[in-house]
Amino acid sequence: MKVLYFAWLRERLNRASDEVAPPAEVQTLADLVSWLRSRDEALDYAMADPSIFKLSRDARIVPWDTPLDGAQTVAILPPMTGG
Repeated sequence: MKVLYFAWLRERLNRASDEVAPPAEVQTLADLVSWLRSRDEALDYAMADPSIFKLSRDARIVPWDTPLDGAQTVAILPPMTGG
């Protein structure tokens, strides 16, 4: 599964994506984010307030409790400002 990072989150992590293979107990997008944060100190720090982020599963914005169900791509979207 590919995890995409956008905007300032991508800049803080110094990467645009990761390829991951989460364990079977990772069932929802919330589980995935928790698992990713537990493995990556920079991501954990950048997502200190997870409530501000939106998540996308296969190019659709979805609630955090959405099942992974074979997702190919998950995007973590920080709040963005216009300009």
